[in-house]
Amino acid sequence: MNKGKVYIVGAGPGDPKLITVYGRECIEKADVIIYDRLISRELLTYAKEGAELLYCGKEPRKHGNIQQQIHEWLVEHALQGKTVVRLKGGDPFMFGRGGEEAEHLRAHGIPYEVVPGVTAGVAASAYAGIPVTHRNYAGGVTFIAGHQSGERDRIRWDALSNATDTIVFYMGMANIAYICEQLQRHGKDGETPVAVIEWATTNKQRTVVGTLQTIVAIVHEKQLSSPAIIVVGDVVKLHDQLKWVEEKW
Repeated sequence: MNKGKVYIVGAGPGDPKLITVYGRECIEKADVIIYDRLISRELLTYAKEGAELLYCGKEPRKHGNIQQQIHEWLVEHALQGKTVVRLKGGDPFMFGRGGEEAEHLRAHGIPYEVVPGVTAGVAASAYAGIPVTHRNYAGGVTFIAGHQSGERDRIRWDALSNATDTIVFYMGMANIAYICEQLQRHGKDGETPVAVIEWATTNKQRTVVGTLQTIVAIVHEKQLSSPAIIVVGDVVKLHDQLKWVEEKW
């Protein structure tokens, strides 16, 4: 039997309309779709009749052996000659472990393609009216996974605090107080603007704005939680002027 093929597809950040044309085409032809927790279920309606849908959602800090199960499913179904879509939130290669899945497929001789998606850090900022770069505010942006702290923290805070104009944190809500503390400790002004964007690009989106000194209290007061993107930098000042999604919904 000929081997099937795996398409590692970025589903985008939440709004199903943000899937790429090629991403949707892959969903439509798939025999098996292995999908994440945060993708829009509307995307699954594009699947053909009889397609097998396998849920592999990971709860924050509760990943367990799920990733190994995903690897096994990908190889198992591809070896059966099936067309497999691995449907991942955002972009597969931006904090999505898509690289590990591609490595596993390559090690087992399984053909694959990577279909990029709109990453949450850029989409959330855009839907909040915050350009991550702007000629008058920011010439660069850094994307950081914010879920590690304490002894597991591998972020070079001294370099991060001084090396870029805009910082976008993924998966940082549980550590937001730690993030703000470290940035200030390593040189960021406490008055640096910060935005937190919850459930970005969906009809549940909420955006709050503060500073490194005030944002933690604001987040607690408004009871924001994951999934959320944290944006740090002067570009956040543009939120009030450029916000548009609140009017849309």
